[in-house]
Amino acid sequence: MHSNNHKETCYHCGEDCVDEIITNDEGKKFCCNGCHMVYDLLQENNLSDYYRLNNQPGVQQKGRSQKEKLAYLDDDVIRSKLIDFTDGNIAKLSFYLPQIHCSSCIWLLEKLPELHGGVLESKVNFLKREIYITFEEDKITLRSLVEMLINLGYEPLINLDDLEKNKKEKQRRSQEKSFYIKLGVVGFCFGNIMMLSFPEYLGITVEDKDFIDLFGYLNLILSLPVFFYGAKDYLTSAWQAIKHKGVNIDVPISLGIFALFLRSAFEILMETGAGYLDSLGALIFLLLIGKWFQQKTFDNISFERDYKSYFPIAVTRIVKGEKENIPLSKLEINDTLEIRNGELIPADAILKRGDAQIDYSFVTGESKPVGKKSGDLLYAGGKQTAGVIQVEVTKEVSQSYLTRLWNEQTFTEENTADFLQSKTNVISKWFTLVILLVASIAGVYWWNVDGPTHAVNTFTAVLIIACPCALALNAPFALGNAMRIMARFGLYVRDVRAVEKMASVNHLVFDKTGTITSAKEQGINFEGDALSGHQKAMVYALTSQSTHPVSSRIADDMKSFDQKLSVTDFKEVEGNGIEGIVEGVPMKMGKAAFVSAEGFGKKTFQTVSYVQINDEVIGRFTLAQSLRKGIDKLLHYLVGKGYGISLLSGDNSSERERLQKIFPENTEMKFDQSPKDKMDDIQSHQSNKKTVLMIGDGLNDAGALKQSDVGIAVAEDAHQFSPACDGILAANRVKDLNKYLRFSKAAVRMVYVGFVISFFYNIIGLSFAVQGNLSPLIAAILMPLSSISVVLVGMMGTTWAGRKFVINNSKN
Repeated sequence: MHSNNHKETCYHCGEDCVDEIITNDEGKKFCCNGCHMVYDLLQENNLSDYYRLNNQPGVQQKGRSQKEKLAYLDDDVIRSKLIDFTDGNIAKLSFYLPQIHCSSCIWLLEKLPELHGGVLESKVNFLKREIYITFEEDKITLRSLVEMLINLGYEPLINLDDLEKNKKEKQRRSQEKSFYIKLGVVGFCFGNIMMLSFPEYLGITVEDKDFIDLFGYLNLILSLPVFFYGAKDYLTSAWQAIKHKGVNIDVPISLGIFALFLRSAFEILMETGAGYLDSLGALIFLLLIGKWFQQKTFDNISFERDYKSYFPIAVTRIVKGEKENIPLSKLEINDTLEIRNGELIPADAILKRGDAQIDYSFVTGESKPVGKKSGDLLYAGGKQTAGVIQVEVTKEVSQSYLTRLWNEQTFTEENTADFLQSKTNVISKWFTLVILLVASIAGVYWWNVDGPTHAVNTFTAVLIIACPCALALNAPFALGNAMRIMARFGLYVRDVRAVEKMASVNHLVFDKTGTITSAKEQGINFEGDALSGHQKAMVYALTSQSTHPVSSRIADDMKSFDQKLSVTDFKEVEGNGIEGIVEGVPMKMGKAAFVSAEGFGKKTFQTVSYVQINDEVIGRFTLAQSLRKGIDKLLHYLVGKGYGISLLSGDNSSERERLQKIFPENTEMKFDQSPKDKMDDIQSHQSNKKTVLMIGDGLNDAGALKQSDVGIAVAEDAHQFSPACDGILAANRVKDLNKYLRFSKAAVRMVYVGFVISFFYNIIGLSFAVQGNLSPLIAAILMPLSSISVVLVGMMGTTWAGRKFVINNSKN
């Protein structure tokens, strides 16, 4: 150890070694033992690449020895509030790490499994500065995990007060308030800048030069919060991109902002002009309005960002023995819920009654059901695979782990950026390089021809006129408006990527039950010996355990015979039927082969569910398949427009002849399809370069919906929903599917129209600017006008397309 006679920087964190310098055997210097320890830890685990990603990428360790303060993490109550999920072995949690600041941070934190064998997975969300960790509790404790993070320089921000509150909602409101304050400040400054610029707008000559200078300085002062506060997000994003040797759309936007601000500040301070601060204010105000519009659109209609919109749409609450369906937003702590087979648990809850066999594959990837007994904690995201259970909610939905999991892991393709966004960034990258080159060449040319004043004006005018701000505003306004219109009229789309994919779909796969046919409009009859009242009660007890459309329809018909019979050992065999022990008597319902009823009754074209009680087949329910109105017109229209269509059904082929009458000739139809068969068939189409849209029952077709490029779940019952889908379509709007497809094409086309308008605007503007015929003032006026024109085209275009394809047809 040496004294600090000259300034040295720490090899790990880059901070000055003020109090001491620690030198290791390799000659590397550190500011404290903490940084030295982290360096040794990385070397021991062959993770020295951490230092190759950035110079001094670490976080300072000095003063971070606070293990004694972490004893509270051993408390079971605190631990249960911090951990999002545990099955007694594997646990999941998330931490907010404010120290995350660069790519090296991401690299190091995602290497936690290599630093400790008890950590199974660690993922970092750089924008949110959050880390999501999966670990084995018998190998590393929560306290040890936090200590390891602290030793690495990433101390989690744990606020015990927030454990009892709706933290995410509180943060969202805080961020929303902050944004409105920013929008208000920029709007106020922009308005006053325009007011002080009126003499110049109106060509009024002010005799007293002091007033001209005063107005200029006031404008400059008003522009400071606009530039440093209002444009901070864009400037920061651009700087991060440049620092990581990349170029995103914020880089050229920031160039335009810088050009306006610096040019204006130069003119005002040098007293050579009034600058263009009004245009700067207009530009940033418009950008913020665009961001606000996009966020409000997402908040109102995007179920990817707002759990109230999509999980699981509605729940069954029991109040004083009576059942009621309520939207998720009304769910409260201590509510008692009924969860049927196949339904997801919407929030962390305590099991109160019933045989719980919980499948946590949505959370852990492990599909083996876990048995739970009364009093056990059930985590949000688990799927009940046995009979009806009753649970008591212990945590608000907004705090549950499920929302983040849904958006970012299991049902989201990793590393996928939407096509338009990636294309926009590619255009922006080359656009920036070309504009810098053009501006530089034009500046050098006019410097030699007409001196520095003309050269600076030309250089600035080129940068300003060519600012691609319209690119940033175009897609959010156009596609955000399209999503709003779709949501309002029956199709709730997950995100912009789904809208884009819908526009490129060329093959559609239909399920039969609940999609081509209507579960609600099916007539129902029983064939066999007349059922006694007790037998009807048994049928109701068994079918009420399931959410399958056929079971639900039979249960609705038998509801008046409910005798509150007990059901144990309930099981639903996907694609075959259901079984269980009803009041001690074994019972099965489903396909003929499932209940050993081959040869029972005449062949029928209707959907059939056989009933077996105590090993004796006593009859069958027949459900008349009612075709949805307008479905035949939809199918023929799609084929006429060049779409490929096919039918995949889990039912038998008895209805092939009937369905052939409504499907176009030579339509591919496959029956007796298992869930895996459906997935394989869709994959086969995709291997033939088809972009596939699957539309079916959200619960029974979850695998096929996930495999398809766009999965649409038909919602006839608020409980029937699968997290695998990209959108939810109201059942009465299935006949209008073609209109949504046409509308999505029109919406994406509007985005490209905006690109074309922006391109020609830039070509024409640049041709004037490089010739020195366009002053920076005119360029600054035209720049926001171009953005407004592109936005108006996108908004008006999607609104017009919406009226043509969706709104005007919603009354039909």
